[in-house]
Amino acid sequence: MNVTIQANPIFREPDRSRLRYIVMKGSAGSGKSMDTAQHYLLRLMQDKGRNLVCIRKSDITNRDSTYAELTGAAYRMFGDKADRFWSIKQSPLQLTCRANGNQIIFRGVNDDRQREKLKSITFQRGKLTDVWIEEATEIAQADFEIIDDRLRGELPAGQFYQIRMTFNPVNQNHWIKRVFFDTPDPNVLTHHSTYLDNRFIDAAYHARMERRKEIDPEGYRIYGLGEWGEVGGLILRNWRVEDISQELADYDDIAIGQDFGFNHANAILLLGMKDDNLYVLREVYVFGKETSEIIPLAIEAGIPKNRLMWCDSAEPDRIKSWRTAGFMARPVRKEHTTEKKYQAAQIDWLKGIIRKDLVVPRTIFVHPSCVNTVKELQQWRWKKDEKTGLYLDEPVPFQDDAMAALRYGTEKWRKPPVRYNSTKGGI
Repeated sequence: MNVTIQANPIFREPDRSRLRYIVMKGSAGSGKSMDTAQHYLLRLMQDKGRNLVCIRKSDITNRDSTYAELTGAAYRMFGDKADRFWSIKQSPLQLTCRANGNQIIFRGVNDDRQREKLKSITFQRGKLTDVWIEEATEIAQADFEIIDDRLRGELPAGQFYQIRMTFNPVNQNHWIKRVFFDTPDPNVLTHHSTYLDNRFIDAAYHARMERRKEIDPEGYRIYGLGEWGEVGGLILRNWRVEDISQELADYDDIAIGQDFGFNHANAILLLGMKDDNLYVLREVYVFGKETSEIIPLAIEAGIPKNRLMWCDSAEPDRIKSWRTAGFMARPVRKEHTTEKKYQAAQIDWLKGIIRKDLVVPRTIFVHPSCVNTVKELQQWRWKKDEKTGLYLDEPVPFQDDAMAALRYGTEKWRKPPVRYNSTKGGI
């Protein structure tokens, strides 16, 4: 079968390299993950005895990232004949090349149990030869050393070991920069790409990035130009990704936050509260969909109808649609103040600042499946005065839809109780 491959020329060098470490930093939308997925499918089909493990900080996030990229690439390349070339399993996540038995498996390094599973990887045919670490800035250097140590031993003639890392360079103090970019090594190929190098990016994405360049120059440096970012200016630092319980009964209270969107994301977060800590259990994060299309997605995602759903008060018709569908949708009740002060009060609460004389230790735990919430938390930052270099008490209004849903969802816990009448469709 003749296969037509569409690729970006910018990735020719890393795709042809046989060096041990391929370190690929780049902007959002550069196509580095898509190219990596396509590259590994071709490599494993051509070279018998090669096997790949895909790594994320938490193994559960592989399903919506590396696994989705690889299966998507298989169907782009082979269409409805993909199953003829690859056996694709969902439980456990696994791809097997039908021609030679080469396999792709998926692992995490989120805890000791997941790290131990890395040490016992074996394949029926061949050895572990390739590692793809997606969102590599998530993992610690110690985790990388464990992964690197798995690639050892003699290989048949013509074969080689290789680790490929793909990531957005969010922190200029990250160990990856120090180890691979600042320290010359003949075994390392560093690579840089941006969305401007991706010939498959649509015009709407280009326009979105141009807007970001204007309103968030600092964020554009990282997510538009793929340059190393600054640590300063992040709004929330009291959060971490953790495999938290999905059982609603394990929490003191449950609520839902929703930020409406169409051209920008419509974000829904299922939140739990326990012992002053906040838990982000699930997310629905979609573009270009009407409310009638989003409601079934929310039901499928397990967003409950019997918990309060706090929504942006500027969209009463959408709130009514959710109530008609059986959800307990309510508008947030904004204080009689400026939008700036209203957001500041919500952000203070998220940090654990209840009032000026009361601060509680608060951590925001995010389930690893909530990948868009994590991405927004990593880049949600204060505006910066370009003249003075000082940060302003105003968030950058860009790619903050999950953050708005997070702010809205805390309405019940942040404020004293409010009495609502029970008439359907009104408050």
